[in-house]
Amino acid sequence: MTKLLLIESPGKLKKLSQILGSGWIVKASMGHVRELANDGESSLGFDLEGDRVWCRYQPRGSRGKQTLADLKRAVEGASQVYLGTDPDREGETIAWHLQQALRIHRPLRVTYSEITPAAVRQAIDRPRPLDANLVAAGRARDCLDKLVGYKGSPLLWKLNNGAKSMGRVQSATLHLICLREGEIVAFVPEDYWSVWVEYQEGFKAFYRSSLNLKKTVAEKEADDAAEKLPERPESDRVSTQAEADRLVEIARSHSHCVVKIERQNTRRNPPPPFTTSTLQQAAGSRYKWGSDKTMKVAQTLYEGGHITYMRTDSVTLSPDFCAAARRWLEQHDADNIPSQTRKFRAKAGAQEAHEAIRPTHVENTPERLPDLSVDSAKLYDLIWNRAIASQCRPAELQKTRVVTQSGDIFWEARGQIVTFAGYTRYWNNLSADTHLPPLQEGQDLTLKKADSEKKKTQPPPRYTEPKLVQLMERKGIGRPSTYAPTIRTLKDRNYVDLGKDKKLHPTQLGLEVDLFLRQVLPDLLQPEFTAKMEATLDEIAAGKQDWECYLNHWYRDYLSPALTQAKQQVSNYRSPSTLTHSAASSPEKSTQKASKQTRSRKTKSESKTAASPSSIACPKCDRPMSKVPSKSPKLATDHFLKCDEKLGGCGAVMFWSDRQKQYELPYSERKHTEKTATTNSQTSQNWWEQPIKTESALPPWLKGRNKKKGRSKRHIKTPEMSDIRCPKCDRFMSKILSKSPKLAADHFLKCDRSLGGCDTVMFWSDKYQQYELPYGSQPKTTPQLTDYKCPVCQSHLEEYHYTKEGIEKSMLRCSDVKNRREQCKDVAYFRSLRERWWSPKFGEM
Repeated sequence: MTKLLLIESPGKLKKLSQILGSGWIVKASMGHVRELANDGESSLGFDLEGDRVWCRYQPRGSRGKQTLADLKRAVEGASQVYLGTDPDREGETIAWHLQQALRIHRPLRVTYSEITPAAVRQAIDRPRPLDANLVAAGRARDCLDKLVGYKGSPLLWKLNNGAKSMGRVQSATLHLICLREGEIVAFVPEDYWSVWVEYQEGFKAFYRSSLNLKKTVAEKEADDAAEKLPERPESDRVSTQAEADRLVEIARSHSHCVVKIERQNTRRNPPPPFTTSTLQQAAGSRYKWGSDKTMKVAQTLYEGGHITYMRTDSVTLSPDFCAAARRWLEQHDADNIPSQTRKFRAKAGAQEAHEAIRPTHVENTPERLPDLSVDSAKLYDLIWNRAIASQCRPAELQKTRVVTQSGDIFWEARGQIVTFAGYTRYWNNLSADTHLPPLQEGQDLTLKKADSEKKKTQPPPRYTEPKLVQLMERKGIGRPSTYAPTIRTLKDRNYVDLGKDKKLHPTQLGLEVDLFLRQVLPDLLQPEFTAKMEATLDEIAAGKQDWECYLNHWYRDYLSPALTQAKQQVSNYRSPSTLTHSAASSPEKSTQKASKQTRSRKTKSESKTAASPSSIACPKCDRPMSKVPSKSPKLATDHFLKCDEKLGGCGAVMFWSDRQKQYELPYSERKHTEKTATTNSQTSQNWWEQPIKTESALPPWLKGRNKKKGRSKRHIKTPEMSDIRCPKCDRFMSKILSKSPKLAADHFLKCDRSLGGCDTVMFWSDKYQQYELPYGSQPKTTPQLTDYKCPVCQSHLEEYHYTKEGIEKSMLRCSDVKNRREQCKDVAYFRSLRERWWSPKFGEM
């Protein structure tokens, strides 16, 4: 009978099939196949009762349904089923979902950190059952993230500024960026002077206010995120120009001599091999790559069998690799072998479930893998050299400190030379050598020049992506698998931008969101609070805590009271931004899709008659309205909104309108506005492209309509100005009223040409809770050629960017325009859920 191995990524199919040979079938789940359902209270998909959590799962979209159907057929024809998903918490959870959805009895769990014949066969020979503790930690994380996101995000919607969501990790990370921005804004630069002298003997010395200095400068911790910048030594800071001039005058008018020489031989230990965090930092500082790109390239190398698993926080290397590295050094660099195999200490809180990131075969030097793409070759070069360097001898340095004196002033010069390169032959993280001439104590020196340089104190720098990842790791925010997705989410939500300086700048929207959350949910933004939650998840993974009890107690003791207090504060909150929207808020996603059929199948927890708070403000008294359940067939939804008198409200009620896509007061209580022009499909031009100020500006089919049937001349109202700026010319846009059933609101925005605008129009989107340009009017980007080849005509593939349902996406297609229309029309690669290029026809890239 055939054996079946289920894995996550289709990129591993070919390699694993070659390793396992005949008698095996390898199938890929394409990442996650199930997710929490969008039903129940706040569309959470689970219920908290006592100390239990009742979860309801559903296939992840149409792709998930099709994948599960295909895998079920494969399971039915297999004698044994092995679950070979990734060897981490997320992979264990995916394996559990596959076991549950496919009803696999006694599944065999196999894990391997590298895709090599020895590692895979060893894993197959030693299967184990699913780790219930890892699965529990994964499920707890899913529920925790959805609980925070779905319960907290409606608070943001109240701002009506385009804010889409908040999250347990993303909000804490955004807070770090905004805190740094606040430090930069509050920073007041100060002038200071650096005073120095230059000698004919060939070196430069800097002013020191005292001779009682430490003999050596403390060795800095290796920083993979640091940018390679030339070091510029300075003197002790002098606060005034007068004092700097006085020091220069003393230097020029007095003789100079050497009063002290200190020499010290030191060692610099090699850095540990890469973890997920340090790999992202090194690739970012050396290649200017974002965290997302680094992980995509690393995934390609892992699937090709070139490196070990790339999501890890461990700095441990296997004994087999350490022995292989020593053998390689014996053959190629014998004097660089340490007396003992070097071991590294893990950081506090590290899970250490896997090895560090290393090459699978130390013999495969970067020069021996010419078939790799340009980016893959660059990253493999970093990984190979870092792993070898970690097993080398320390670098040996000779540091020199020279102190000179003129009058009663001291001057200092420092030098450093490498006497034995050691690990720096493979990973050079030392500054360039600084040579000092041969000197003796008491030697007279000849002054060549003395001067001062005016400088300004600099604000703390904004974070680059590598520096932010480093900070997240140090503060315990997130885990290796979440660093890159968190930064990507902040960009997608328009909370941060990557500036021309390649640093992360918080947008106005991001600053507003952070300021709002500081006031209503301050604990969720504190790194210590988030780090404690991560530590608890680690305890669950280790079997030290029950995940259901933790989730229930955390919700009852913290989140529920915090949300109740936050909702009270929201009603009095006023956003300081000028980017507020006047359009009414829409209902929650689950309410929009409600119908009579779904209402008849409501669960008991959903059919309660008690009113619940909503994020909609009363149009009369501006207090938050309550959501009152109702089964009346006359309503478009299963509830209506009421401004509860018991809570100090005015008693107003609002009902959902499917036509206007918003809540409305009863017809008799509405403030009726005068009718404006409506669209007509027979017009030759868009009527909104003309400024509406007088009747002469109306479209042709509306002129004179006021005179028909005895109607009086209609008054044309001047459009109201909005607070929204045009995305093309940055002018304020006008609000044009409209009752077109195709619009989600009772108006749209126009950049009026009569006021110097560019005629751009924007419409309110209920789906994305913000104004958007018409579909197809977004600026297009020029496709970029890649190193990948078309599988049909062997032309280069190009990366094409496009927008679908308001989301920026990209795909790979053939760059030959003629072939793309004919023989290569089916060549299309898309991003899979695991962030890899995948084609429905040709499979994994």
